[in-house]
Amino acid sequence: MSLVIINNLTKQYHKGGETITPLDQVSLQIEQGEFLSLMGASGTGKSTLLNLIASIDHPDSGSIIVDGIEITALSRSKLARWRAANMGYIFQTHNLVPVLTAYENVELPLLLLPMSRAERKKRVEVALQAVDLLDRADHYPRQMSGGQEQRVGIARAIVKHPKIVVADEPTGDLDPETSEQILNLLQRLNRELDITMLMVTHDSEAAQVADRQFYLDHGKLVLVNDEKPKALATTAAHGKEQL
Repeated sequence: MSLVIINNLTKQYHKGGETITPLDQVSLQIEQGEFLSLMGASGTGKSTLLNLIASIDHPDSGSIIVDGIEITALSRSKLARWRAANMGYIFQTHNLVPVLTAYENVELPLLLLPMSRAERKKRVEVALQAVDLLDRADHYPRQMSGGQEQRVGIARAIVKHPKIVVADEPTGDLDPETSEQILNLLQRLNRELDITMLMVTHDSEAAQVADRQFYLDHGKLVLVNDEKPKALATTAAHGKEQL
């Protein structure tokens, strides 16, 4: 069975006398370890779909099943606990806490889980190592470059060993070279750690790192292609990203 099964998902917003339907009977299945990209013009519902899958928002109709659990049927308290344990989120603007070190920022999601201090330490160090920033564990965001901050955000997203990582324009605030390096990193983590990943992007070049590329148009999800993902590997070919 697919890891994620989305059935007839509809989401509407009402503005004045107008009804806006960014998602209209959308259905989709995502396999374990897949990397999907989602494109579309501003306001077409890309982030809306991302937030529904991440259980941050709730649809007007339809269902989302993740690993056999219908998350759209969970109560608010159960959904909060499920989200804390199973979802990782990568933001466009990093969203790091400026008064916390890289280590402390990555540790934050684990504080919501029943876990010993020793286990938290092990997971944080593994996550920072995965993004090649273990040597910056004691640095504050102001002491890091934009690319390094985003890598801390990625480590924070994967530290819980989530079922799904969703990334909302993860390269939107980065220069082209750093963007390429971040995309290479996401592609590497997806393949090496078998992380299921869904990324929203405006950049058609960035979207090509995914296994499947989709476009949202008038509330409908359109498959762009499902060919072998493109390797952005000018830096990846040499192994680790240098940010």
